[in-house]
Amino acid sequence: QVQLEESGGGLVHPGGSLKLSCSASGGTFKLDDMAWFRQAPGKEREFVAGINWTGAKTIYADSVKGRFTISRDNDKNILSIQMNNLKPEDTAVYYCAWSRPGVQLTTLAGDYAHWGQGTQVTVSS
Repeated sequence: QVQLEESGGGLVHPGGSLKLSCSASGGTFKLDDMAWFRQAPGKEREFVAGINWTGAKTIYADSVKGRFTISRDNDKNILSIQMNNLKPEDTAVYYCAWSRPGVQLTTLAGDYAHWGQGTQVTVSS
C-alpha cells in the first residue's frame, strides 16, 4: 500500500525559504510521476509543481515559476520542493501526490492516485 508523508512545513517571513520533503513507500516510486499541490483556506486544491519519473522533466504553476524547484531522489524514495522568496499568498497546506500508473506528467488532481496528509506552510510577517 502506497504511503506518502510530508515534512518541512512551518512559519516563515515573506521573502524567506522552506524545503518540503515527501517520503514515499509501498510502491514503485521510481517508475511514476509525482507532484506537489496546495490548498489555501476557502480555496480549491491547486497544482504547484510536477516531476516525471526520471526527474528529467518538470512543470510549474505560473505563480511559483522561478521561485520553487521540485526534485526527487529515486534511490531514497523522496520527493522535495525548495521554495524561495515566499509570499503571503503561498500560505496553504501542501500535499505530495503520486500519479496513476501510465499517466503522463499532468497538472490535474484527478490524475494522481495517492496523496499525503499535507504539511502547513504559513508565510507571514
